[in-house]
Amino acid sequence: MLSAAVLCGVLALSGCDKDKEGSAARGPSPVSVVKVTRHDVPADMTWVAKTESSRAVEIYSRVNGFLDARKYTEGGMVNAGDVLFLMDKKPFEVQLSEAQASLDSSLAAHEVAKRNLNRIRPLAKLKALSQTDLDQAIGDFQTTAAAVSNAKAQVENAKLNLSYCTITSPVTGYASSALQTDGTYINMSNAHLATVYTMSPMWVTFSMSENEEAKINQEVKEGILRRPENHDYEVQLELAGGEIYPITGRVTFSSPNFNPSTGTFELRASFENPNNQLRPQQYVRAIVKGATYVNAIVVPQVAVQEGSKGHFVWVVTKDNKAQFRPVEVGSWIGNDWLIKNGLEEGDKVVTEGMMLLASEAPVKIVKEVDQKPAAGDKAKK
Repeated sequence: MLSAAVLCGVLALSGCDKDKEGSAARGPSPVSVVKVTRHDVPADMTWVAKTESSRAVEIYSRVNGFLDARKYTEGGMVNAGDVLFLMDKKPFEVQLSEAQASLDSSLAAHEVAKRNLNRIRPLAKLKALSQTDLDQAIGDFQTTAAAVSNAKAQVENAKLNLSYCTITSPVTGYASSALQTDGTYINMSNAHLATVYTMSPMWVTFSMSENEEAKINQEVKEGILRRPENHDYEVQLELAGGEIYPITGRVTFSSPNFNPSTGTFELRASFENPNNQLRPQQYVRAIVKGATYVNAIVVPQVAVQEGSKGHFVWVVTKDNKAQFRPVEVGSWIGNDWLIKNGLEEGDKVVTEGMMLLASEAPVKIVKEVDQKPAAGDKAKK
């Protein structure tokens, strides 16, 4: 038994010697590295967002009656003042005629009362008529004057109702489909006829979670992140297919309240939309610019790995050996990753060839890239 144990030990040692010889024969592992530097990095933050009209005007009928005709192209552009719908005018024209006739009658009665008062007043002064006759004449004059005022108001009301039969757009924008068809009787229950959407400026809304806000505030508190002055954030839009909208916007509204059902609060940016390229209810990516990671270290995302104890990278030491380095990561910045702790300026971080590395294993740098500040990187919170 003892001989067998000795034999096994000899064979094991022999195997180790062969492994060492094989490793020596392979030589140092080839790796590519990036030499990290500290520099200010744009902390652009990206959210999924949705466009909406800055002014969606719902068009309602102000009078009851039959809808005669739709005068616009559904889904098309309309200008302020364009006729959208026509109501049946005939009943309102009759009401206007009746109101005008009532006014004429009131004016005639008032003229008679006025003449009567003018006759009675001097006679009353001469005691030819009693004070009661004078009081009655004055009362008739005032009553007919009030009747004239009321009749004039009725005429104006009838004119107003007649004018409401022509329904125009109060704004320039795209008109929705008609909600009521020609010939429908319109009353309070179905008075909503269409909606016109103002196209410029266009609003873009997105939501930030409570955790995201807490993370940003913590990075600001730690001095890692610097906000722009007066929170003046610029916003860039990425449209479907990756196209960048040529006009930038500004964050113009931040909700003071969290939505209790989603744990988020709403932010809104405003964009000029002169060519109507943006349409309401589009999904876009809002890239919020203006914040900066101060004196930061970032490395390519491919260099960062995750194990059971957290994130780590491989670093090449001065004597060209691989070194395992735990790191504390922050936000993604484009194709890079913010490193909060674990690396120093000048460290050479392995970006290719990590799979063959072991701690203190010899390596050979075949490609080295000096890091430079990146312009316009996108950050993902």
